[in-house]
Amino acid sequence: MNSPVPSVVSARDLGLAFQTNDGPVHALTGVNLDIKKGDFVSFIGPSGCGKTTFLRVIADLEKHTSGGIEINGMSPQQARESRAYGYVFQAAALYPWRTIEKNIALPLEIMGYAKSEQQKRIAETLDLVNLSGFGKKYPWQLSGGMQQRASIARALAFDADLLLMDEPFGALDEIVRDHLNEQLLKLWERTNKTICFVTHSIPEAVYLSTKIVVMSPRPGRVTDVIESTLPRERPLDIRESPEFLEIAHRVREGLRAGHSYDE
Repeated sequence: MNSPVPSVVSARDLGLAFQTNDGPVHALTGVNLDIKKGDFVSFIGPSGCGKTTFLRVIADLEKHTSGGIEINGMSPQQARESRAYGYVFQAAALYPWRTIEKNIALPLEIMGYAKSEQQKRIAETLDLVNLSGFGKKYPWQLSGGMQQRASIARALAFDADLLLMDEPFGALDEIVRDHLNEQLLKLWERTNKTICFVTHSIPEAVYLSTKIVVMSPRPGRVTDVIESTLPRERPLDIRESPEFLEIAHRVREGLRAGHSYDE
């Protein structure tokens, strides 16, 4: 009998309220979600719905104020201290005075890896993101898409099982974005990471994900969790298939249903 797939992220009635002069602002409320090992989960919803806030709670960059959350059975603080995740931000956030390989080495330096192990991991992650041969370049010598791939390499360098990605391709043009979506799926297939991915794009969410979490405007709630029926092998033209369009329609309907136009 197959053993159950373990949960990497488990949220139970999770809430987060920010205190302001005008009273509390509820960024998240009543979030119940299980993310299993090997899942690729996209979070989609309008601006201000708590997508990024939820990622930041996982990463212990924000503290939840009600309910509970565990990452690999640990609190967010324990997960952060044990380097349980890599984080890819909206901007590549590379240090301009460091070469690409030195940027990738930064978390390894902080964690005290030996030089020989650093070089091995840098070479492996550059290969994973198709940037072999660019390690000696500086960020300003690379295109936006290449910089974002270097940022992904840095998040992968210490081999955390969980990858948190906050709209990493949102600022890129559609052609580059399509290419990086394809590469990200190949990377996920090769590494079997668990990925939490924030996006505003319905086609991107449907193309990439095993599970799509639809969120409502503030207070951020999960209004639908859509399990993808698409095969793991996904050429770009799968986006024209009836199955893809059906899932995209359900996401669109979920966004519409969760949005109050009376506010």
